[in-house]
Amino acid sequence: MNPCKLPRRHPPKHPRKRRRILPVALSAAGLIALVPVMAACDTKAEPTGRGASSSGTDRAHADVLFIGAHPDDEFQSLATLGRWKEKEGLSSAVVTITRGEGGGNAIGPQEGAALGMIRETEERKAVGILGVRDVYYLDKPDFWYTLNAPLTGKVWNRAPQRPTDTLERLVRVIRATTPKTVVTMDPRPFNQHGAHQQAGRRAIEAFAMAGDPKAFPEQIKDEKYKPWKPSRLLTQSWGFKGPLGAQCDGRRITDKSTELPVLGVWPGGRSVSGKTWAQLERDAARTYKTQGFGSLPKDVTTPAEKMPCEWFTVVAENGKPRQAEERAQSGLRPQYAEFRDWARRMKMPWLANEAQPAYPARPSATVPEVAKAPVVNGKADPGEYPAGALKLAHWEGTRCSSAKDCAADARFARHGDDLFVLVHVTDDKKGAALDAKTDCKRHWRTDSVEVGLDPQGRSDDTSTTFKAAVLPFTANGGGACAGRDGDNRQGPAAKTAPGMVAASTVTEPYEGYTVEAKIPLADLPAPVDPDRLTANVLVFDSDTQDKAGHSRLAWSAYGSAQADPYVWGGLRLPGYVPPPGRPTHAPDIPLEAALSKDSKASRDQSERTGVPLGCGPRRPQ
Repeated sequence: MNPCKLPRRHPPKHPRKRRRILPVALSAAGLIALVPVMAACDTKAEPTGRGASSSGTDRAHADVLFIGAHPDDEFQSLATLGRWKEKEGLSSAVVTITRGEGGGNAIGPQEGAALGMIRETEERKAVGILGVRDVYYLDKPDFWYTLNAPLTGKVWNRAPQRPTDTLERLVRVIRATTPKTVVTMDPRPFNQHGAHQQAGRRAIEAFAMAGDPKAFPEQIKDEKYKPWKPSRLLTQSWGFKGPLGAQCDGRRITDKSTELPVLGVWPGGRSVSGKTWAQLERDAARTYKTQGFGSLPKDVTTPAEKMPCEWFTVVAENGKPRQAEERAQSGLRPQYAEFRDWARRMKMPWLANEAQPAYPARPSATVPEVAKAPVVNGKADPGEYPAGALKLAHWEGTRCSSAKDCAADARFARHGDDLFVLVHVTDDKKGAALDAKTDCKRHWRTDSVEVGLDPQGRSDDTSTTFKAAVLPFTANGGGACAGRDGDNRQGPAAKTAPGMVAASTVTEPYEGYTVEAKIPLADLPAPVDPDRLTANVLVFDSDTQDKAGHSRLAWSAYGSAQADPYVWGGLRLPGYVPPPGRPTHAPDIPLEAALSKDSKASRDQSERTGVPLGCGPRRPQ
């Protein structure tokens, strides 16, 4: 998992960093030329046998192929895969495009490739509980939690790889595993990890192309794969609300947004082990300890009559897309317009129906200029913050239990070229105290405050923003520490924002804390437009020692508030003029990925199945 949402039924992804890369431009035109209309699936090329190897064996065959972005993306569908195996005799395999190197780590300090290897071990153990043996990794890097699919695509398919590299690998693994059913993630954009969107989009494209002998013909001519046309394409539908209990099992209900049928699979029945499928899925989920899933209750106690189905949107059947009416939206923001255009190219424009929600008005505030710089000491001294407080509202996770738990407000001031922020948090339980020297990162795991700043107020993603977090307390009685995450530059504030200063005061007995920070506007990735600057202030509340967050507050509390600059509030700086010649900095994006060649489990699997490591090209025989 990547916890940008909290461990409820499915926590999205919170990523991390290390290693530099500038994403290259992804040529949409080049991709369009390679993506045929779905009708190309009607090719008469015979899918020889069940396997795709030149020897005619079916060592890699799976009846169902799940395609996800990170380890644990499949966990919310594992009850279904397990039930299909036991009740219908359908084998399943999993494709995971990254190893989740950018996610959090609730069990240790590892990150990057080292974390990716741990997460592979977790995933193989988890899916094995439900009878899934093979997990194919595409060795793409996981960087941070972003809502932007194009940014993810650029990083996954950077030079010297082709812009279609991920798609090519997915087409190859479908031809190798010859599934009848492909299951993938929802490709729609709102409040949805960019890697999830990319996994869904590329899976839909690969489903269409794998049976076309003109798609990536070198796989057929040189690598001796055969075209393979799967029959059914399903996407996970986590947010779908349908009937509860056994009555939802096997039901097809029309999704009012897309007008496509949604299929329910009930996890309340019992397997031959005596456990319910929901319980087996919970057993599997708890193996993802790095993502905080180990803190999930051991037993599923939901009464059978109240247990929801796992829902899947039926995108295609009999090799052809389901038909529905397009209901085009106007006034689309860039990421939604880009998704609409993609859906139209795929001849499935209804996927974009109602994709963009009705955004509420963004908050706004004016930052006063003060004659004397505030002293950064974790408290508001007289006259330092003359403007009124900005109230933070519940955004995600468990709602605060009372006014004594995670209520918060923020104040801003400016002195010269420095922005000052003071955030007061009322809290009743301390989260885990992390080590200030080795673990001042992945702040969402415990109590923390994050400040996001978009200097020119027009960012499509956080790679062109400044995001810094402050931990109000650290291990061994340590004070505040600060670092940047998921933005233009990653790492400890001392290195990535050298002019930033942070301090805190923590009440004793514990009733909360106050965080104060000075942020030099020179540390932002571009010159500040005083009339367009946007910002957000976020509070992460844990209340546990398991390094997993549970409640989140934000000034602009809509959607995925820390990852979507679209929703940040306006922060006007009257009288401010940026110094001339201030540069704009290109993003420094982490690119470290764990590789299949370094994994014994992946090497053994490749030897057994005949599918090359990373689902790369097969050498001619």
